[in-house]
Amino acid sequence: MVKVLDIKQNFFGIEKQYSSYETSKVVVIPAPYEHTVSYGGGTKNGPSAIIKASQFVEFFDEETKREIYKEHGVATLPPLSLDKKKDEVALQLIYDTVLDSVERQKFVVTLGGEHTISSATIAAYAKRYPDLSVLHFDAHSDLRTEYQGNKYSHASVMARVCEFLDPHRLVQVGVRAQCKEEAEFIRDRGVNTFYAHEIRRGSYTRVLKYWDDFAVEKLTDNVYISFDVDGLDPSIMPATGTPEPNGLFWDEVLQCLRKVGRKRRIVGCDIVEFAPIKGLHFADITAAKLVSKILNYAL
Repeated sequence: MVKVLDIKQNFFGIEKQYSSYETSKVVVIPAPYEHTVSYGGGTKNGPSAIIKASQFVEFFDEETKREIYKEHGVATLPPLSLDKKKDEVALQLIYDTVLDSVERQKFVVTLGGEHTISSATIAAYAKRYPDLSVLHFDAHSDLRTEYQGNKYSHASVMARVCEFLDPHRLVQVGVRAQCKEEAEFIRDRGVNTFYAHEIRRGSYTRVLKYWDDFAVEKLTDNVYISFDVDGLDPSIMPATGTPEPNGLFWDEVLQCLRKVGRKRRIVGCDIVEFAPIKGLHFADITAAKLVSKILNYAL
């Protein structure tokens, strides 16, 4: 029997009837990994803060008219022990844990921690879904070969992903900060990057067609969502290590996720780079509700 957290500690704060591993479709895996942060810290505290805030998110989704936990069940695993692990060792533990649930046909939500963890979670899903594509929300393209001497840096996570995933199957939205090397990687390798300034200028707006329609068209049938919270505008998500102005707003994000859920199959996701700020509760709730909305659109 797989150990899970109880009603006082689990996502949504739900009773055993709806939170056992065996009967739940959704599995939440806290991965409090923080090793390569380059500016503000605190991402290791992200998973626990999101879970705590989730217990104050309404069960009933006013848009989909559902209580997702009653339909599918949501089990929460204990946080992975990552304090003394780094780089390949940490990623291997995350990969093995996620793959175990993916192979049991669970919908895995991995809560970071820094973005580095996503190379392991995406690799696990890529093994299960050979046609997998990745929808990557982020202020940064994360395509550096290495950063500060570490190829496993959070700033290099999508470069690592592109070592096993066709770069054409990586779709990035909201990017607004990168180095020249990353811009060249996108151009030369065919990554589909929808820059924030292009979205704001209406570069993809056509009659009855918007930027997110073009993004969805680039995705395969099975989609994994990697959501760095700094993809959101700092006005609604200040609790992250490297905030950037001109980010995506809540309704823009939901519109995109909604279309992906309707036109493709969302198979799993991660929420990363959330660094809670003491006393600033709205950011915690925003991150927790983002998870709830993804579940409602995906399942």
